[in-house]
Amino acid sequence: MQSVISSIEERMKKTVASLKDGFASLRTGRASAALFDKIRVDYYGEKSPLSQVANISVPEARLIVIQPWDKNLIGEIEKAILSSELSLNPSNDGKVIRISIPPLTEQRRKELVKLAKSQAEQSRVSVRNIRRDGNDELKKLLKDSGITEDDESKGSAELQKLTDNYIEQLNKILEEKEKEIMEV
Repeated sequence: MQSVISSIEERMKKTVASLKDGFASLRTGRASAALFDKIRVDYYGEKSPLSQVANISVPEARLIVIQPWDKNLIGEIEKAILSSELSLNPSNDGKVIRISIPPLTEQRRKELVKLAKSQAEQSRVSVRNIRRDGNDELKKLLKDSGITEDDESKGSAELQKLTDNYIEQLNKILEEKEKEIMEV
């Protein structure tokens, strides 16, 4: 029974981590190197993550500086940023790429909050589905005489506590992201 609960908890942790990763790439009005986590650059025929071919720094709240380790990559990096869904306009001086992050409009902020809420709801549904899988495993163990009815009901109660805990964590993460998006 404990192995079922620990494997279910592990899956719930991964769901929370996945939401955090998804939120990291959601653009807020603030500059963040995490915005570029999903950008891939054509590096001698290989699609490499931007962070592996350049140094990404945030010297100011609304400025990002990208310094490629190989100066020949500037054009490729610029092309990758322009073709991404970030809607940013990079400018380069031959050595570094500078990207100023424009403040978000009120309408865009609301769209981002809606998107964040949608991602959080998908994560909550995922956690509930994981709980259901755990309950199914416990019922199967009960049917196969691997555990008693008391163990099954204790396991179900423990799974419910885990579910409540992880849904609360997801809600807190969403709340923080909403504040971050809506601040001017």
